[in-house]
Amino acid sequence: MEFSPLPVSTLVGAFLLAFPALFSIVNPIGAALIFHQMLVDHPAETRKRLAPTIALYAFFILLGSLLLGGYVLNFFGVSLGALRVAGGLVVAIRAWALLMTPEEHEERKADQAAPLKSRAEDMAFFPLTMPFTTGPGAISVAIALSSQRPVQGHSVIPFFMGASLAVVVIALMVWGFYRASDKVLALLGVNGARVMSRLMAFLLMCIGVQIVASGVEALVTQFLAGR
Repeated sequence: MEFSPLPVSTLVGAFLLAFPALFSIVNPIGAALIFHQMLVDHPAETRKRLAPTIALYAFFILLGSLLLGGYVLNFFGVSLGALRVAGGLVVAIRAWALLMTPEEHEERKADQAAPLKSRAEDMAFFPLTMPFTTGPGAISVAIALSSQRPVQGHSVIPFFMGASLAVVVIALMVWGFYRASDKVLALLGVNGARVMSRLMAFLLMCIGVQIVASGVEALVTQFLAGR
């Protein structure tokens, strides 16, 4: 019997695959610190009011990327194996950047959110949700996760249910940590958030390597079957 370290055909397995990957790239704890800094001139009630709106936007962006991204690429003739290899490489490269220079990642997010200093409500989607909370990196990770969907039809639904549950949890964490950003800042501080970011980045890199491995296995199997 072949043992799979990622039992993505089950709801729990898909959740355990998707949640750490999305958590690592979205990093709601570290993002909450920057969110607080970007709205430091606004009252606490404004941050609390914006938190659920940003979380809702982030939920739809991640869910759309997860459910449709892989199928869109397949529509253009990209095989599932190739999609897994490319997606896994993207995840691993993003993880390496987060692991080596989390400070630069934070500064880049802050720079993306900085240009608009108008009414806070006008900033809810752009730039506080896109690209600050769920930027191209988070979208690419969600698409890479969708490439891990099982080939068998009866296993696809549990996979997407588990992965979608992970998206829900991430959105709720964005809501909670953004709403309590002042408390997060007092509890962790910048250095504490960076330590957690590095730990999660390493886990994200392992997930990326695993996705690449599954893609290579699929391509080799396809090649041998075609001979």
